[in-house]
Amino acid sequence: MIKISGLNIVNIKIKDLKPYNKNAKKHPKKQIEYIANSIESFGMNDPIGIWGKDNLIVEGHGRVEACKKLGYDEVPCIRLDHLTDEERKAYTLAHNKVAESEWDFDLLNDELGDILSFDMEDFGFEFIDTEKNKKDTQNKVEGILNLNKATFSGVGKYDIPQLAPIYENEIGDITEWIGFNYVLSDKAPEGKAVHFFIDDYQFNRLWNSPEKYMEKLKQYEVVLTPDFSPYADMPLATQIFNHYRKHWVGALMQEYGIKVVPTIRASRDERSLDFYLDGEPKGGVVCISSMWTADEEAREYFLREYETMRKTLKPEKIYVYGNEVEGLKGNIEYIQPFTRKRFDG
Repeated sequence: MIKISGLNIVNIKIKDLKPYNKNAKKHPKKQIEYIANSIESFGMNDPIGIWGKDNLIVEGHGRVEACKKLGYDEVPCIRLDHLTDEERKAYTLAHNKVAESEWDFDLLNDELGDILSFDMEDFGFEFIDTEKNKKDTQNKVEGILNLNKATFSGVGKYDIPQLAPIYENEIGDITEWIGFNYVLSDKAPEGKAVHFFIDDYQFNRLWNSPEKYMEKLKQYEVVLTPDFSPYADMPLATQIFNHYRKHWVGALMQEYGIKVVPTIRASRDERSLDFYLDGEPKGGVVCISSMWTADEEAREYFLREYETMRKTLKPEKIYVYGNEVEGLKGNIEYIQPFTRKRFDG
């Protein structure tokens, strides 16, 4: 017969808990972030083990730090006062040690592939290559340009996929613009639009696994093309490749029936002016960012980029993400930057 100790779960203020100063289990900052993401997504479902009148933490140091990060004042705790001091020390080590085990990576990959509403990378997961997946890995290497997923007719010197225009009367009322990194966790996408102007590193997820996001993105009123940044200090080939990737993803989204507004972007490298409009549609709605106009030189470069775009594409409407810039012509609607919205309330 299994002996079950009496469970005594209570809520205790975090400030009244005492971390064990000899806790041998390390909790790196990244792990705390993963734990916090889990608690925020699924709730605090694992009480903290505490012992003695000082509420000494026996197990759960990482969860306590995560709850602090989330702004919790108190946490559920389970009292382990039935343990002796030696048993408490042994249990602290055993609890951490026995949880260690290997994954069945084949099953893990299958499970990760079935989960679409959560970005499991937020909890520390990534797809793992195993013997079973060697063929898939080879296909990924061969398809580094995503040619094994879709190909599109190209225009210009570099065969940039051509996007179809979207017109103002095709776009309904937009209640909110959100960054791409919030898409998978967003529970109410109706009436919202998706932009790609924050957390650039997140965009590679869309490039690496586009099929994972298409059905979710279809739920939004409109989606911008991803702003794979063509920085001036990048090799020219990388700038061209990022422009190509932006258009490849945009063309794929249009194939899925997503309403796509192209993001216009040149780098401060003069050579990018030769191709930054390749594949962009004429006459529809476009978007451009003015966030990079802090100094006079940058502002003058932006105005030249903007005017060339306006005269070449003749868009009927232009979304401008960022700072208001004096002298812009056209039918303009400004999108409030995320950072300003966040801090201005």
